Amino acid sequence: MSHSTAGELAREQQYVATLYERLDVLRVRTRGQLDGVLAQGAAGGTHQNRSERDSFADMYASRLARLWAVEHGLCFGRLDLAEGVSEELDETRLYIGRLGLSDDEQRRLLIDWRAPVAQPFYRATPAAPMGITRRRHLHTKGRTVVTIDDDLLDLDGLSDADKATLNGEAALLAALGETRTGRMRDIVATIQGEQDKIIRSDLNGVLVVQGGPGTGKTVVALHRAAYLLYTYRERLERRGVLILGPNLTFLRYIEQVLPSLGETDVLLSTVAELYPGVTARRAERPAAAAFKGAARMTEVVARAVQERQRMPRQTVEIRLDKFTLRLDRQTCDVARSRAAKSRRPHNTARGVFVRQLLNALTKQAARHLGRGMLNDEDFADLREELRTEEPVRAALNKLWPYLTPQQLLIGLFTSRERMAYAGLTSAEAGLLLREPPRAGEGWWSEADVPLLDEAAELLGDIDESVLRAARRAEEEREQQLAYAREVLELTGMADIMDAERFAERQQAEETYLTTAERAAKDRTWAFGHVIVDEAQELSAMAWRMVMRRCPTRSMTVVGDIAQTGSTAGALNWANVLDPDAGGRWREAGLTVNYRTPVELMAVAADVLTLVDPGLKAPESVRESGERPWARRIAGLGEIARIVAEEQVPGGKLVVIVPDGLELDLPGAVVGAGPAALEAPVAVLTVAEAKGLEFDVVIVVEPGRILAESPRGPSDLYVALTRATRRLGVLHTGGLPSVLTALDRRTQ
Repeated sequence: MSHSTAGELAREQQYVATLYERLDVLRVRTRGQLDGVLAQGAAGGTHQNRSERDSFADMYASRLARLWAVEHGLCFGRLDLAEGVSEELDETRLYIGRLGLSDDEQRRLLIDWRAPVAQPFYRATPAAPMGITRRRHLHTKGRTVVTIDDDLLDLDGLSDADKATLNGEAALLAALGETRTGRMRDIVATIQGEQDKIIRSDLNGVLVVQGGPGTGKTVVALHRAAYLLYTYRERLERRGVLILGPNLTFLRYIEQVLPSLGETDVLLSTVAELYPGVTARRAERPAAAAFKGAARMTEVVARAVQERQRMPRQTVEIRLDKFTLRLDRQTCDVARSRAAKSRRPHNTARGVFVRQLLNALTKQAARHLGRGMLNDEDFADLREELRTEEPVRAALNKLWPYLTPQQLLIGLFTSRERMAYAGLTSAEAGLLLREPPRAGEGWWSEADVPLLDEAAELLGDIDESVLRAARRAEEEREQQLAYAREVLELTGMADIMDAERFAERQQAEETYLTTAERAAKDRTWAFGHVIVDEAQELSAMAWRMVMRRCPTRSMTVVGDIAQTGSTAGALNWANVLDPDAGGRWREAGLTVNYRTPVELMAVAADVLTLVDPGLKAPESVRESGERPWARRIAGLGEIARIVAEEQVPGGKLVVIVPDGLELDLPGAVVGAGPAALEAPVAVLTVAEAKGLEFDVVIVVEPGRILAESPRGPSDLYVALTRATRRLGVLHTGGLPSVLTALDRRTQ
């Protein structure tokens, strides 16, 4: 190391140490503020006092979480400003980091990477330096600066002393060459100009980010979430941000990115988890999933609701102890017509229907009882008596039942008669027909979740459930008070704190929820912004559900049409977005592949021509120096030895197999899940590997992937573009002709 480099490292280390000292001071100060608020108690004072304390506690807790989340790589860059710019800002250097820091005199110590003044760190080039003479990358390990790299943007603007301190190379390629860890890294220190423009794009409307494999779509979307939360904090913190991913493994893969950028309160979910109270784990046949995802299912669900409102052809007799009441078809039709004219959902329109029929029944009962004309009070009393009679309740429930979305769909999918009424052919009904659920059985699939959501919109809330919930809450309240009295007696604190206050404090601690937690429990929650990753996989019905979560249509949609694997997925963005977003969407492209080496992308590009000859593969920025290969094997038993030979020390290897191929590799994790991300070797299907990256990828039986997958070329394209270093292909039969560019290995 030269003397100048050592001196620069020491100076940068001193400054970074100052930043961490300031960070520690802010952590201690914020912790004290939070403890002070919590020490005031949850129950004292007025409702307004408690609400204000909750708000302050939420604010300090969120701030403290952000301060702890940015420990790693707090400061990663420096901008040296040209003379004219430095006079304007009264600064000659700006340090760029994960959040903004100032000293007690409000002098800027660190600039948040999302601030407008930080843009040149990502966009400045020698051709357009943006008032910057040098961009310096600081590489840290823990709190120690280990290396520095300089990008020279304006040589004439540097003094002779500054020229003597230039060091190293740019950070991007060094970061790309690191082994995978099983978690997605943030790219805050290496954002490129093309990516930065997308990250900082306007909040309003739907932004579609179309990009091929390795272009950084996902990480750009995550950084965009962090940028939007910084820029529109007041607007978005109240409503929250939803990030929708393709599967739980993918969410685990990305879960550390936003916290590392100082954002800890964002809801990460999948379509399967988006309906509160439903766990959708059952595997669905591709044909059934495609049918359930089609837009036509909106009509099917609507007809299923209408079927539950069908009026009887014959007069309904209601036998009571002293007489029999009757509801003829005309009376029922009039009641149904009035309920329909109310334009309310099924469960709330039921009140109109029931009220109409109860009035008719009350008049009949009055005649049977010989009361003649009743005044309003007597009429209301008699109607209430009838409403509570079990035969009356049973008849009304049969004519117009309260329904949950689960009850509606179970009734539909277990009855050919109901499916026929909903407009399905015999063959279509055969795709969906199922046995009723059994106790402990996982009955719902991911394809069912948008249908449940659609049904919930048409059915509306059940009024009686609200009343039951209120009664349960009151019972629970009494139980909590009894428990509180017992605890206070046992601890000798009965003379110091009353039971009601103690119970309220316990309840407040248990029910304190973040914005993301509240949103996860509320199907009707409207998010301030929604990000959809692998968006090309969503069905038309899934899109309807997602759009309901964001009425303002402020969304970032990330995907690649060429990688669509689902038979219910998108073939173009216009078909997906025009029905709900109309002219409120725009498209931006990512064209540079930062992940997949040139050698591997050349093979994948041949497969892309099978997807669509008009599509162009993204341009890779680096070479690995290793040729991708293919090898014919006598049987699957040979794979274990080959995998052992191909492993990278400290890296991750994945074996990608066709659906239905069972492969038992000693020491490997088979199937999706967090363990697959941590393991040195994992065995995954194409769908399970989508969106992930590994140092080494071995694709098994590519011919089967092409032939057996619903969208074989797209799936093979995905499989071939997961590697950052090496790619191998193993096959027992013939090698598909589209893979002839692979080097042939015999051993």
